Amino acid sequence: MHLYGTQSVNNLGHLTIGGVDTVDLANIYGTPLLVYDIALFRERAKAFKETFKKAGITAQVAYASKAFSSIAIYEVAKQLDLSLDVVSGGELYTAVAADFPRERIHFHGNNKSYSELQYAFDEKIGCIVVDNFLEIEWLKQISESRKEKMNVLLRVTPGVHASTHDYITTGQEDSKFGFDLKNGQADDAFLKLYNHPFLTVLGMHCHIGSQIFETDAFRFAAEVLMEKMVEWREKFKFVCPVLNLGGGFGIRYTAEDKPLQPAAYVEEMENVVLSMTRKHNYPLPEVWIEPGRSLVGDAGTTLYTTGSTKLVPGLRTYVAVDGGMSDNIRPALYGAKYTAVSANRMMDPHSDKVTIAGKCCESGDKLIEDTYLAEPVEGDLIAIFCTGAYTYAMASNYNRLAKPAIVFCEDGKHQLVVRRETYEDLVKLDIPLQQIESENVK
Repeated sequence: MHLYGTQSVNNLGHLTIGGVDTVDLANIYGTPLLVYDIALFRERAKAFKETFKKAGITAQVAYASKAFSSIAIYEVAKQLDLSLDVVSGGELYTAVAADFPRERIHFHGNNKSYSELQYAFDEKIGCIVVDNFLEIEWLKQISESRKEKMNVLLRVTPGVHASTHDYITTGQEDSKFGFDLKNGQADDAFLKLYNHPFLTVLGMHCHIGSQIFETDAFRFAAEVLMEKMVEWREKFKFVCPVLNLGGGFGIRYTAEDKPLQPAAYVEEMENVVLSMTRKHNYPLPEVWIEPGRSLVGDAGTTLYTTGSTKLVPGLRTYVAVDGGMSDNIRPALYGAKYTAVSANRMMDPHSDKVTIAGKCCESGDKLIEDTYLAEPVEGDLIAIFCTGAYTYAMASNYNRLAKPAIVFCEDGKHQLVVRRETYEDLVKLDIPLQQIESENVK
């Protein structure tokens, strides 16, 4: 049984996280409940920063907050002197609500709206990562009309085919993201921005995908971008002060996953950057990275309470829990795998082969197929590990299920940071038909 971060088992045989008994958490806050081990988040962030420091490279480690966005997690990122990667006006608004330092906010997205770009100018954020030619024209219009400056990075596709699921591969040529390096789009985009009076090109950005284990893809991406930087110096007398190599570092969801320590991927990138700057006598750029999943993924654990059990003779045993694809769509969306334990009976033999089913009205609502738990009993507490990334962020109200509460645990203390939705929350945007009719009459 593999435990993560500060997880342990107490003398009651209960799983603990951050020194807090998960049974107590379930009793206090209810289930489903998403619990974050904040000490693990801090440890990972500090490891990334220390890796750059040891290499003598000036860097920004930006939390890719699409993995999990909330005021509280932004506040922790601020405490750690991280930068922040946002991809929408909503994430930017959350960052503003958390009073995150604007100069350390980077705005991504393949289809930013005009109003979102205006909002970025309003807040005087640190950088906009430009993704398409329409965005370039809009940035010119906004900056010129306001006579306000903005830093920009060009997102490029380096042609890397990383070994991951197609849904989360982004660095190949056939991608909705960025300017292609091979067909000249990146050069065209650069020339449209170069020497603009209000838009300052900092350099290039790439992101090759997510949940990547091998280092070769990261090395290749760094090499390709460094080669283009050298070419731009020769062609345009331009030296990129920033090289953003994105994120995508894999984590361990199951025993089959064999990730390296997150810092190991950074070391591979650093080696490429250092060797190529020496080879080409190129000024060492500031390196930016964007870890998301590798900061919060295995820091998160979801707690569920079991309900019904169904035995299908000769096939399987279904154990139903009080959540499912509404709070974790990843298994249904692209077959994501997880590990689970009976959190209230950790010392009991986990020898019963079961399938953990959600409560949504979909046959595909299965959180884990064929896992081993203690003999199922109604009311058991089930913990599913490594649910910190892309679960709550992708949660829905399908079947009008309320989204779960979120708790941070650290040093034996726990704090509610996102309250559980109520039935009242589910209808707060609904407008009764009679009200529509009366407004139409007016």
